[in-house]
Amino acid sequence: MSGIYLGSAAKWVMRIFSVVLLVLCGTVFVTSPAALLDKLTPERLNGTFWAAVILAYYLLATLLPIDKLIGKLYPVFGVLLLVMAGAVMGGILCSGGKYTIPEISLENLHPEGTPVWPYMFVTVACGAVSGFHATQSPMAAKCIKTEKDGRKVFYGAMISESVIALVWAAAGVSFYGTTQLLNQALEAGASNVVYEISTGLLGVFGGVLAVAGVIICPISSGDTAFRSARLILAETFNLEQKKIKNRFRITIPLLIAGGLLTWFALANGNGFQIIWRYFSWSNQTLAMITLWVATSYLVKEGKYRFGSLVTAIPAAFMSAVSFTYILAAQEGFRLNQTVSYIAGAGAAAALFVVYLILAYGKRKKK
Repeated sequence: MSGIYLGSAAKWVMRIFSVVLLVLCGTVFVTSPAALLDKLTPERLNGTFWAAVILAYYLLATLLPIDKLIGKLYPVFGVLLLVMAGAVMGGILCSGGKYTIPEISLENLHPEGTPVWPYMFVTVACGAVSGFHATQSPMAAKCIKTEKDGRKVFYGAMISESVIALVWAAAGVSFYGTTQLLNQALEAGASNVVYEISTGLLGVFGGVLAVAGVIICPISSGDTAFRSARLILAETFNLEQKKIKNRFRITIPLLIAGGLLTWFALANGNGFQIIWRYFSWSNQTLAMITLWVATSYLVKEGKYRFGSLVTAIPAAFMSAVSFTYILAAQEGFRLNQTVSYIAGAGAAAALFVVYLILAYGKRKKK
């Protein structure tokens, strides 16, 4: 679709960016559950061992047809994710006032004073706008019986995940009391925070849910990430995937890349955080590109003259987020904050002007 509606150059950008994002996604969803399993199991079963086990599962999930493994497990995983979020919210609301959800405030509560713009809009990557989820749309589309189910499946998943994200945001701040204490807890890893909140609110039952939510559900994102990367590369290099050897030719290099990144994350104290930040930025940038693809589609194929504004406005917004972040961030170009703001806003404005010209400019008569 990128090639059809934005040109061949955009198609190659999309291919490369998608594969990079998907490998990063698969990696962060190896290290996080491996770290929690390391904490819950005997000392001899360390994080490296569990990372190897998870990667072995990814090998099977990436190679096998979707209905053989993923299709049978995912409905159960989805129920676990929803039950876990509901139980955590119930634990906070029924705590007898021990935990208080803070009021919404426009005050910057980041313990180090990190600017809200654009960092917050990259931090809430999967819970608001997600390029990773855009890569899963073709896979999900193959699993529905009729196009009419698309609204329930795609919009339903979007709303559900945003609610789950808000539940955990509220739980994190209310459980630890302040963003400063929450930030300190996060230094030990996000999986550790989820485990502490779950067991603190729900006891042994919470511990079981934590294992399910922090281990099983992230793994379910990682396996589909590597699977999508395999399908994209297969299409790119015209490797027919009915032959198992062709699947191996793509899957093995992908998992080697994921394994090396996992080793880096486990060997370095802040390795996971570094990979997560690149994943988050890549995620939002891919979302930006996807929104522009959708905008171009609506301009060329849409029935309503102003219908493309539905995607063009968020596309311009996400363009400003993506450009500003990579220019200002420590893992980016580290430019002056003011310069980054101006350049990011300028890039977004330029793209929006191009959109206006193409969508509403004078059109040639056929």
